[in-house]
Amino acid sequence: MDFGFLLTAEYRDAIVAGLVVTLELSALAAIIAAVLGIILAVARMAPFAPARWLSAAYIEFIRNTPLLVQLLFWYFGAPQLLPQVWLEWLYDRNFEFAAGLAGLACYTAAFVAEDVRSGIRNVARGQMEAARACGLGYLGAMRLVILPQALRTMVPALVNQLLNLTKNSSLAMAIGVAELMYQVREVESRTFRTFEAFAAATAIYLALSLVITLFAAWRERGRPQPHARHPA
Repeated sequence: MDFGFLLTAEYRDAIVAGLVVTLELSALAAIIAAVLGIILAVARMAPFAPARWLSAAYIEFIRNTPLLVQLLFWYFGAPQLLPQVWLEWLYDRNFEFAAGLAGLACYTAAFVAEDVRSGIRNVARGQMEAARACGLGYLGAMRLVILPQALRTMVPALVNQLLNLTKNSSLAMAIGVAELMYQVREVESRTFRTFEAFAAATAIYLALSLVITLFAAWRERGRPQPHARHPA
């Protein structure tokens, strides 16, 4: 085994470029998934039946179909629904990245929505009743009272979703996104050094996961803890 060839300019630059794309794809998808997941969770718990039904249908459909199938749909199927002008605009740019971003964000949002809904349920029911009694509507109560409390309890679950999203981004190579796994496969096909190439990819994904986990643990330790109340 010799990993030295990975440090040559040609292969090192390819892997670094793939890593940058992976980070960009994961970060953008995480932001979109967080926003969409919160919207879905709030809609699923809304007093309006159509909103609940639509949100539940989306979540159950996405959670019960493979991510790879969804990525292929966004790349091959969804463009057929767009006007020709939009298609030309997309194909003139990085359409593979856009399709991968849409697939990963929509997929992850369904899981984030369930984590958010679980966090909302952990907030005492009286909080919503008190907010409504103060004159806030459902959305106002969620935004100002319920979600700020719920989000504090959801950090571990959301970190887990970020980890899954980062690892799932490797499936985007199936639609031609030049992320880390795509570049590693290209290196392997040129050098026939299968073990070294994929061992390096494994180490990089492991490092990314550890960085995310350690950062989340550091942030959790840095949060102020409630002071114990001493008896008089």
